Amino acid sequence: METRYNHKEIESKWLENWNEQENFKPSNMGAEHFSIVIPPPNVTGALHLGHALNNTIQDILIRYNRKLGKNTLWIPGTDHAGIATQAVVEKRLLQEEKKTRHDLGREELVKRIWKWKDEYEARITNQLKSLGASCDWSKQRFTLDPICAKAVRYAFFNLFKKGLIYRGKRLVNWDTHLRTAVADDEIYHETVKGHFWTFKYPLADGSGYIPVATTRPETILGDTAVAVHPEDERYKKFIGKTLLVPFVNREIPVIADAVLVDMDFGTGSVKVTPAHDPNDYETGLRHKLPMLNILNEDGSLNENAGEFKGLKGEKARAAVVEGLEKQGLLLKVEDHEMQIGKSDRPKTVIEPYLSDQWFVKMDALAERAMQAVESGEVKFTPARYAKNYLNWLGEKRDWCISRQLWWGHQIPIWYASARPNINRSDIHCCQTENGDWLLCSLEEDLDENSIEGLKLVRDPDVLDTWFSSALWPHSTMGWPGETDDLKNFYPTSVLVTARDIISLWVARMVIFSQENMGEIPFSNVYINPTILDGSGRRMSKSHGNGVDPLDIIEKYGADSLRFVMCSVCTENQEARLPVKKEKLEDGREINVSEKFEIGRNFGNKLWNAARFLKPYITDIGHGTLDMGQEKSGKSENRGYRGSDNLEDKWILSKLNTVVKETQAALENYRFSEYASLIYHFVWDDLCSRYLEIKKGEISKESSALLSHSLYTVLDLLHPIMPFITEELNAILFPNSERVILREWPSADESLINAEIEKQFEEIFAIVEAIRSVRGRYSIAPAQKIAAVVHTAVNLESCKSMITDLSGLSSFEFGENLPKPAFSANAVISGGEVFVPLEGILNKETEIARLKKEIEKAESFIVSLNKKLSNENFVKGAPAAIIEGEHQKLATQRDIVEKCKAALEELFT
Repeated sequence: METRYNHKEIESKWLENWNEQENFKPSNMGAEHFSIVIPPPNVTGALHLGHALNNTIQDILIRYNRKLGKNTLWIPGTDHAGIATQAVVEKRLLQEEKKTRHDLGREELVKRIWKWKDEYEARITNQLKSLGASCDWSKQRFTLDPICAKAVRYAFFNLFKKGLIYRGKRLVNWDTHLRTAVADDEIYHETVKGHFWTFKYPLADGSGYIPVATTRPETILGDTAVAVHPEDERYKKFIGKTLLVPFVNREIPVIADAVLVDMDFGTGSVKVTPAHDPNDYETGLRHKLPMLNILNEDGSLNENAGEFKGLKGEKARAAVVEGLEKQGLLLKVEDHEMQIGKSDRPKTVIEPYLSDQWFVKMDALAERAMQAVESGEVKFTPARYAKNYLNWLGEKRDWCISRQLWWGHQIPIWYASARPNINRSDIHCCQTENGDWLLCSLEEDLDENSIEGLKLVRDPDVLDTWFSSALWPHSTMGWPGETDDLKNFYPTSVLVTARDIISLWVARMVIFSQENMGEIPFSNVYINPTILDGSGRRMSKSHGNGVDPLDIIEKYGADSLRFVMCSVCTENQEARLPVKKEKLEDGREINVSEKFEIGRNFGNKLWNAARFLKPYITDIGHGTLDMGQEKSGKSENRGYRGSDNLEDKWILSKLNTVVKETQAALENYRFSEYASLIYHFVWDDLCSRYLEIKKGEISKESSALLSHSLYTVLDLLHPIMPFITEELNAILFPNSERVILREWPSADESLINAEIEKQFEEIFAIVEAIRSVRGRYSIAPAQKIAAVVHTAVNLESCKSMITDLSGLSSFEFGENLPKPAFSANAVISGGEVFVPLEGILNKETEIARLKKEIEKAESFIVSLNKKLSNENFVKGAPAAIIEGEHQKLATQRDIVEKCKAALEELFT
């Protein structure tokens, strides 16, 4: 057995083995199914640590349920991510070739994006495989592949035929860079410094003006009313009168609206621009106001802006303000902080924009999807996230599904100027309000001459990415066909995803599954934590703190990465991983986190324990080991009763407790608890405690117990650390079945003894207290010392064990024993431990040493405080230097505190 665990060789070896043996494919037909569809990563780029966490959790669930004997299926795949992928390819095109998509044309740009997709899909697949993801790779899907495309056509056709998809002019979020509509959930808001401009809105009859304030003076040109509160005495007399829009001299009414106007805010009057503001849009609908669009698709002002036509953004704003000032209409300018919406992808400012778009009617669909969660049919973990889902669906806003892009599923609608003379079930026709006819084709694309006597024109828009993603659970299994996968694995068992796409994706999957399949797509939704860096920022390339999972796998191994990812899945939902830069031998600089050393150290601990125990291990498998309890019908005897030794009963009780508790943790999505249970059993109970008790005296019975314990640990640990467990199993138990296929162990309740477990916790608390005193006073482990324990617990049966483990010359316990003179103490639950130091430490020497340490540290504290109170130093020094000085100060204060505590402890 190698002295060190070589993760690189072992990981590639077992990946090849599992794939050759087709262990990731469903293999237990007829059994209860357990299925997951992967949240498809966007092909915009490589995976990050958030993906590593998400997919680790999914793989843990798949491997665990596979070991439970269920028929498991995990479908992998990727998402075409319409706007995101087109944005990155267009950005590269501009940077490298100084060209736009319009220079290339639709067909050529789409070819470029497919090439990008192929490159990054391969990279993503490699990352997932390196992680150990046990997906059925023969079923890998892509949201634009023929199977998914067919599902998209059927879903669209069915909704269109039912009248649930319609085209209408609505106010949308408009990305002026990509020239497309985007969803509310795909924009973020940024606080910026701006102004309030207050200006005169002149009455059309020349009798005066109404003062109006705005943060966007350029939109004055699109005003179609000014609103005041119906109860505002200042403006009541103006209601019903008309005003003149500056520069264009268009008359607009003064309207009364108590919903829009807060008469105590600002001037108490509000300019209404229905085509360029969401609140104004709603006001425009209430009052049937004209909706005047003043923008071109690129965000520049159009012909409706008169003399300002062609100006854009800040230039347009400055020109309008200058014009107001020249006309004597500008009253005052005030500084004002405001929030502006920006596109999540190109990071450009979002404009509210009146546009013709395709929508899905959400009222009835949303209501049904809400009922699925309210009834408990779909459950969220943590449960609080159900509120996000219900709140979003409760708004029942129609869903804008069209995007003015070239990459994606092109909308299967064709326009005709007259009624088509056809009678086909696969083409549905309807007439629009303006008299045009719409044709939706179910199966095939139509060309312009498909219908005799008519020229057809296809709608150029593509569908919102989330339309095809919403079909993912059933489209990946072959819907609308009646496939074996749908029969055997639908609905899926659980969805593991992030909290920021609950509305974008989770809710819509429930909607589409109910609509297309007549049932929910999954019964459980586990929301995994978000990974942040040490400062609490999200990890991203733009922040320079992103971590590539392959870099972590290269340095620490996949098992180490997986263990830490599982460990951080707490209820807190925010996992902080401090990031530092590290230079590799090949010169590359990567971001890593020292937290992954926890996983590597644990793997090394397990490996070293196995190396130590290998000579004592008795092979388990094919009935070759009599462990004291036959299990009829089993090829492998998993039971073990142990001996009458107290430590054997204890470790066997702990083992069965851990089996029971790990299963409960996994069943309830408590992944951090699952990792912690195995970690502490292996590191603390088995290695640090049980093996130390046994030391060199490992009998035949102990060998059997250790073999049984390690064998069981490999099964419990396999879902989280599959590579090292499979390798150790092959080394230690070569006659046994591979761990990936072995049954999950079951707890023997008769061997769980809570009293013995409690007794041993008391024993080890005493031992660790004595060791802490040794460490505090630098007493060598080989030096024998005495100990006195104040406790009501009878420790007679384990007295010799405590003596041996603590290196004691004498040991006393009892409730009323006096405290030894000149002794150190440590508090334990229900008592106190004393270690006499007479003859070990010289009183006078120790007092002098402690006082000198205090004096030295206090002097250093004075110096550090002086340095940190120097304003010039604090202003001029880098943040890292200042932080270092604060850490030094904290260390010195800790020294003073501990030395004073020691003086009080020893001499009172």
